[in-house]
Amino acid sequence: MTTRKAKKKSGSATKTARMDINAVAKVARVSIATVSRTINHVPTVNAQMAKRVWDAIRELNYFPNTQARALVSGRSRLLGLIVSEITNPFFPELIQGFEDVAVESGYEILVSSTNYDPNRMTLCIRRMLERNAEGVAIMTFGIEEPLLDQLAIRNVPIVTVDVGPDRPGFSTLKVDYRHGIRQGVQHLAALGHRRIGFISGPKRLHSAQSRLTAFTSSLTECGISPEPSWLLEGDHTLEGGIAAMERLLDSGKVPSAVMCSNDMTAIGVLHKAYRSKLRVPDDLSVIGFDDIHMARVTIPPLTSIHMSRHELARAAVMALRAHLEGTQPDREHNIDTYLVVRETTGFPQGSMQDLPPAAHRQRSASRPK
Repeated sequence: MTTRKAKKKSGSATKTARMDINAVAKVARVSIATVSRTINHVPTVNAQMAKRVWDAIRELNYFPNTQARALVSGRSRLLGLIVSEITNPFFPELIQGFEDVAVESGYEILVSSTNYDPNRMTLCIRRMLERNAEGVAIMTFGIEEPLLDQLAIRNVPIVTVDVGPDRPGFSTLKVDYRHGIRQGVQHLAALGHRRIGFISGPKRLHSAQSRLTAFTSSLTECGISPEPSWLLEGDHTLEGGIAAMERLLDSGKVPSAVMCSNDMTAIGVLHKAYRSKLRVPDDLSVIGFDDIHMARVTIPPLTSIHMSRHELARAAVMALRAHLEGTQPDREHNIDTYLVVRETTGFPQGSMQDLPPAAHRQRSASRPK
């Protein structure tokens, strides 16, 4: 009895210690080559043998060596993702979605952040090339074309946001900024706002210029003339929102509503408004852009223009897969935006809604039946 227990224990220890491709092949009763082809998703492997291999992998809790797989298959199955910054909650949400879709598709991901620094962008692209990323999604909302050439000359498929060269190996995610921003401006105009400001992102970014253009054209459409002193440049950070709101307050001519190029800027505006004893939305209405999860729990909850991180991530991965796997890739993918109304927008001071209850009743009684 003691001997049998000892042998069982020894066998278990051996199984735990030798977690390699040979152990998988032995348990699955197939050759090492069959295990290798199965792990690398070679389609010619017999289906029953492949099932035995995957069953053995689960039984042994075996984790294939991805570097070894890359050497055998000649493919890294690694997708690169370059984002602007990690501290803005928009990008971790985007990274999570990108990883979810990539892993579902049998790929790993490599993430790099530029922090809006062109020099760091160069390093990010070099890192992608050194790690043999098969395709790269550049989700920085602005990139210089010479940097793209470093990937293109090596035939690395690329996905960009908003703009990209019209040539093979490139796909572009086209964000419809105008639709959501137009809804936001119309929402404010319908509430009675005519003094509306806008805090953009860095104007060197194409996305910031697109959002500002969508804002001014939407104002004009509503019969409102843009006030140049209320069109401020921010930097897409909370601190940038605070600084921009300080400039508005110091100007002595404060708008009744402010739309922001992203939610972090809007949260900075909310913070400065609170410190300045301004009530939101009674004294100031605020709209953000991105609709990050944090927007739901600000005080008050932030009205924002929704741009789906999951939709961006899925479209990016699907476009890269189409390039890599030989299917016909779309040149462009459209990303929708729309307004989500919460509690940071309301009627401006001096509107009919600020009248005493008796005046409301009198005004209502005078309406035709």
